[in-house]
Amino acid sequence: MNNQNTLQNKVIIVTGATQGIGLATSHLLSKEGAIVVLVARTEKDLNDASAKIPNSFPITADMRDIVAIKKMIQEVVSKFGRIDILINNAAQGLNASVETIDIADFRKIIDLNVVGTLAAMQEVIPVMRSRGGGQIINISSVASKEIIPYMSAYASTKYALNCISLTAREELKKDNILVSLVHPDLTDTNFGSNLIADDETKKVMAAFFAELPPTDSAEIVAKRILETIISKEAEVYVRAE
Repeated sequence: MNNQNTLQNKVIIVTGATQGIGLATSHLLSKEGAIVVLVARTEKDLNDASAKIPNSFPITADMRDIVAIKKMIQEVVSKFGRIDILINNAAQGLNASVETIDIADFRKIIDLNVVGTLAAMQEVIPVMRSRGGGQIINISSVASKEIIPYMSAYASTKYALNCISLTAREELKKDNILVSLVHPDLTDTNFGSNLIADDETKKVMAAFFAELPPTDSAEIVAKRILETIISKEAEVYVRAE
């Protein structure tokens, strides 16, 4: 796929950009000619990723920190004068039964998966409106469309994200700001390494996922994200190939 006429010199923010889907997406967008702003919490990981991704610009920011999100958006606008596309990818999982969900842990993933994404949207919307439009792509999950034991906490954050995103799509279409959702299925990344879960639940979930079809690669999901930028569809599903 060659979309350089579409993405050449577009300023695109990717959160959670140093691993998995975010890293694969950043590589792909760079190859398509975009200026990719890499956002993550760890400065070393950001610098290592940026060194391997041409035309990228790293910014350290914790997507749970509203002040840091505001500063990140301001820094991008200050450097490039615009933001064409925001890809909200940063997220964390939590596996536990409804009965045993730790409320403090639940609030942590709500702050990242929902509140941080919403804050980034709120900061970027006026910037895009002033430039005549833009795109916001929020990375949700197929889990938000299914009932999976022990995944209610994580899935519920993605349910919330779905509602926010599709509502924003309706509210912002008059401003030519198009909001889309991408729903990856089980993906071969190290997402599980940051998963919040006790050892017993990890064993149960590992056995469950072992019986599922082969996982997608991060690169396949990245390709679907790129296709969503081009197609501007409201919701796109990534299923194992």
